Amino acid sequence: MRYDIILVLDFGGQYCHLIARRIRENKVYSEIVPCDITPEEILKLNERLNVKGLVFSGGPLSIYGEEAPKLNPEILDIGPPVLGICYTKYQRL
Repeated sequence: MRYDIILVLDFGGQYCHLIARRIRENKVYSEIVPCDITPEEILKLNERLNVKGLVFSGGPLSIYGEEAPKLNPEILDIGPPVLGICYTKYQRL
């Protein structure tokens, strides 16, 4: 039997662990994974666990900054629903 899981992708935000804990408090298993996880790694996890959704935890950096963590856009094509939380669009002048 495969257990349902929500993956929380950690973009360096201070609330990543709080998000994962709140999910677990609602009787849903969650795991925190690095934001640079590959689609192949998610599909491999899905072989033993039923990945039901992804939460992007947000981060302190601007999405426009070169140093900001980047998501592999192919992750958006593998199927599970995505919830993005608090990734700032601040652009330095």
